[in-house]
Amino acid sequence: MPTGANRPRREQAAVAVVAAVALGLLATTAVRAVALERPDPPPVSRGDVQPGLPPAPRAATSPFQGSSPYTAMWLWDNPVHVTHDARGRDFVDADPPTVAAFAHEHGVSTVYVAAPWASDEGPVAAWVDDMVVVLRGEGVDVALLGGDATWLGDPSLGARWVRDALHGRGVDRVQLSLEPWALPLWQTDRDRAVAQWDAATDAVRAALPDGVALGVDAPYWLAGVPDGRGATLFDHVLSRADSVALITYRDTALGDEGVLALSADARRAAGDAGVPYTIGLETDSPLVAGGPEHTFFDDGVLALDSQARLVDEALRGDDAYRGIAVERYRTWRHLAEVAAGTLVR
Repeated sequence: MPTGANRPRREQAAVAVVAAVALGLLATTAVRAVALERPDPPPVSRGDVQPGLPPAPRAATSPFQGSSPYTAMWLWDNPVHVTHDARGRDFVDADPPTVAAFAHEHGVSTVYVAAPWASDEGPVAAWVDDMVVVLRGEGVDVALLGGDATWLGDPSLGARWVRDALHGRGVDRVQLSLEPWALPLWQTDRDRAVAQWDAATDAVRAALPDGVALGVDAPYWLAGVPDGRGATLFDHVLSRADSVALITYRDTALGDEGVLALSADARRAAGDAGVPYTIGLETDSPLVAGGPEHTFFDDGVLALDSQARLVDEALRGDDAYRGIAVERYRTWRHLAEVAAGTLVR
């Protein structure tokens, strides 16, 4: 295709990036207000491990006895250098063979692979292509992962993302990660914020080809928020999704503030709706997660493994349950390397 034909697309991408940055700054301000309303503050960003935080505690690793509780993980980073592609993340351990090996080692059967805007162009596009081929060749399923605050104001952007992300890749799942609750509008006009979220999700779903399923990231507490029409905000998700990654970011399985207790209403609603779910656990820094109680970053990988297994054992009898999903590969790998004593800095 001639270079000139790509110009509008690149200009649109640039506008989307600028808008996303502006909204991201607003989202950071909104986090404290959201925390006053609910016990689970939203993530601030998906940046690198924060350099000012202490490393996770060192401990000897141990192999799983029996099957792994893990079935999925989020992969937000790529190994492309920013000088070659502005969407590059320069995370060398995100090369396809290394990711595939980590997935096999931990029993992960699905990887949510982040596909950025215009993901059918440039060096990042080549990485997505290779990741899909390598993972599927190793028997690991791929769901293309996307979500940007700009889609809430213009749902057509989400539909455009879907078409580019799926282009020629033979993937039969996408994973939608939108977080309207992290934006100021959620506090000032929730009905409008929910309507935008519904519209963006509907646009993505409408753009999916036949046979491509839609997974949605959704926090557990939505099941306790009424929509004013006799349903809950979680019902909005269940009516649109083929599967749900149920975000329950706590660092303990048991107790009143543990994963099992907090997720109970959402799990029950998913089962009643016939929508399969995974339980999402967090490994990112406390700064990103909203506090140390929301992540295993400061607890270490053995704590993650033990609590994940407790959740898994408790839910194995639930027909809708599909295992544990870990947010995210970069920091999960960091914890595993610290525990194994192989982390190099």
